[in-house]
Amino acid sequence: MGCEDDVLRIAKKLDKLISSNTSDHAQALDLLKALQDLKMSLEVLQKTRIGMTVNNLRKASTNEEVISLSKTLIKNWKKLLPADGGSQGGLSRQSSSSSLSRSSSSQKMEEGESGEGGDSQSATGSKEEEEEKDDKPQNGSSQVPPTQDVVRLKCRELLANALKSGEVPENVCDPVEMAAYIEDAIYKEFGNTESKYKNRVRSRVANLKDQRNPQLRQNVLVGLITPDRIASMTAEEMASDEMKDLRARLTKEAIDDHQMAKTGGTTTDLFKCGKCGKNNCSYNQLQTRSSDEPMTTFVFCNECGNRWKFC
Repeated sequence: MGCEDDVLRIAKKLDKLISSNTSDHAQALDLLKALQDLKMSLEVLQKTRIGMTVNNLRKASTNEEVISLSKTLIKNWKKLLPADGGSQGGLSRQSSSSSLSRSSSSQKMEEGESGEGGDSQSATGSKEEEEEKDDKPQNGSSQVPPTQDVVRLKCRELLANALKSGEVPENVCDPVEMAAYIEDAIYKEFGNTESKYKNRVRSRVANLKDQRNPQLRQNVLVGLITPDRIASMTAEEMASDEMKDLRARLTKEAIDDHQMAKTGGTTTDLFKCGKCGKNNCSYNQLQTRSSDEPMTTFVFCNECGNRWKFC
């Protein structure tokens, strides 16, 4: 339990570094070295999911030393995976399995295959890597390019906070990584960080944080809406179902009012315009409600063009 507690404590600090987009490479290196000194087991790896955290740090960092040490840790941890793919045994059973894996893969290594993935990975596969692939946004690229642009980093932070603004379901894409993909898609569309880019980011942040439309944020996190899609959606497309219904209703009423004005209707002096005070009006009647209720009267002032209705 002591090792597990230490790993969880380090994982929290690494997650904080990743989410804050900080360039504190010294702290990241200290935390990685602390992990390297711990006696890791397969059980601790599976419970803490520290491999995912270190891999996310590797992707977010631009420091070569941090990236190299992260790769080394992941490579060493992959050797803890059981050769049969399903055994939960300890290191004693794994040692013999990994030695067999190394001997079976040595020929491939000599023929030019990359050794960075580790011998155990080529023979047994990596459970953590498979989980990472499931969590990765399906937008056609394997990794979002890092950036040192202050504006872009701030926009990624705003998008990440918006994605984390409500309840985050389990087994979803990492909000920080998803935010980076969304920002990158917006940047690729405009090619700069000027007003159009900023307005697009602001509208994504506002809609993702909208507590009346939580479904949009959840659909992005679970992958139903891809980063490329959310980056280009209009305000109407991002709106909640209730807002879409309201807009459709208001649009229909506006069209009905416009059509009433165009058809001329019946001329009458029974109505007085509240705008110009004249009685030169035309009216039409439509059944806009249920059949057992009275018709709605649409009135148009022939003098000033003012329109109103009586229910």
